[in-house]
Amino acid sequence: MRRFRFLPMFYIALINIIGFLMLFFFTEGQNNTYLYTCVILCGINIIMYILLYFLDYGDLYLFLTVSMLVSIGLIMLCRLDIAKNTSFGQSQILWFIIGIVVYFITLIIFAKLNFWSKLRYVYMALTFALIGLTAVMGTEVNGSKNWIFLPGNISIQPSEFIKILFCLAISCYFSAIPTAKELKKKDTRMKFMGIPIDEIILCVYVYACMGSLALFQKEWGTALLLFLIYFAMCFVYKTSIILKCINLGGITIAGLVGFLFLADHIGVRVTAWQDPWQDPQGAGFQIINSLMAIASGGYFGKGIGNGMPYIIPEAQNDFIFAAICEEMGIFIGFAIIMLYFILSYRGVKLAIKSSNEYTKAMCLSLVIAIGFQTFIIIAGVIKLIPMTGITLPFISSGGSSMMASFIMLGIMSAAAIPDKKPKR
Repeated sequence: MRRFRFLPMFYIALINIIGFLMLFFFTEGQNNTYLYTCVILCGINIIMYILLYFLDYGDLYLFLTVSMLVSIGLIMLCRLDIAKNTSFGQSQILWFIIGIVVYFITLIIFAKLNFWSKLRYVYMALTFALIGLTAVMGTEVNGSKNWIFLPGNISIQPSEFIKILFCLAISCYFSAIPTAKELKKKDTRMKFMGIPIDEIILCVYVYACMGSLALFQKEWGTALLLFLIYFAMCFVYKTSIILKCINLGGITIAGLVGFLFLADHIGVRVTAWQDPWQDPQGAGFQIINSLMAIASGGYFGKGIGNGMPYIIPEAQNDFIFAAICEEMGIFIGFAIIMLYFILSYRGVKLAIKSSNEYTKAMCLSLVIAIGFQTFIIIAGVIKLIPMTGITLPFISSGGSSMMASFIMLGIMSAAAIPDKKPKR
């Protein structure tokens, strides 16, 4: 039997205790909510760690990494609650609990059942169903029609779940592509102008998803993310060189069209990225405050409660990384980036070790999705690329983001469980 190692979870619990105690003292001991939140968070993390360790089910390192990310995000959300008199932190701990349940359900389902590679058309149909539902019932928020509001003050962001269905769908195609060794013998696939038909179908599906999101919902951030997932997978698997060139040309044209003809949405963001000081009280307000917050925090931060992260618009969502850097320091910002690197590395390792070709492709596409989503949002916050308005996985406030992230984590963890019937 393996020797139980509690030290990793001890460090995570210690960080939670320090962070929430600082919030408790910042409120001069008048609010016990943060102590209760700390106890709940530490309790859930410890119970989950013990279950995953002794059951040897799923991947322990993925959960440890995610636990640290959730902890940092929750501390900052509770800090913003103090300044804004909101309840982002309380909502987030509730979504975290629900996310843990969803994680276990997803892990068990994907580990026990073995027919996921046969549902490509189901995934496609569900993708367009969600896109169509959002186009009809969606509400425009910050220029993008990507939210559905339900009775009871419940809101859903379907694009978070669309990316999961997209990954599952494209994995069906990529897992069926012959390996390089098989292609040396003979490629028996039907072709059109030298391009395999199945790759053309996949390409049409990808651009249909991107076009629907961009045109009907103005969800350019998610559209870009879907393309990056698909294009990265094209390089991992041996796809047509001609098709790669067509994709490069297609995305370039799409970007130019968006910049030239959608100036009120895309053009404004590009202009604000180029020179935010042209409109410091308008389009450039967010990025200016983001950069100033990161710079004022320095290496070690101002300390929890000593900064002003609340002046950054959407600090609980798009710009939470800047808020964290201001009060916790750039070193914590680097630590967050390294945690995402560890998460991506572990996911890729699980994909490589998987004996099932579809599970391998599925796990890899989800890892690429998390990696690119993290890059897009952090790069936007530090003004490396124009801001796109997507969430930071496991850290940003939001139930849809938390649920989607834990579903992806559950699917990846399922890849760690040996397949009894490996097949292509």
